[in-house]
Amino acid sequence: MQEISKQPAFDLGQIVATPGALAVLEKAGQGPGEFLTRHSNREWGDLSDEDRKENNYSLGHGFRLVSSYRTNAGDKLLIITESDRTVTTLLLPQEY
Repeated sequence: MQEISKQPAFDLGQIVATPGALAVLEKAGQGPGEFLTRHSNREWGDLSDEDRKENNYSLGHGFRLVSSYRTNAGDKLLIITESDRTVTTLLLPQEY
């Protein structure tokens, strides 16, 4: 049986990360790819239902998109794609 890959729901643009985000990824032994894939496939992570609805609305109307995830080490990681889809940033909540 052949696996069918999902097409990303939107462009990520240039991908950047803060030093804090890189540090928590290294601590967890994880790379950014798994989180970026989830984000671009509309798997918004640890968001409230209201925030999920806001992201779905924003996707259709060209607004900023925000996801929140936990690393394997338990640290919180945010991913933000700007409204013009030119930049996606990985950062920690305290860096927001």
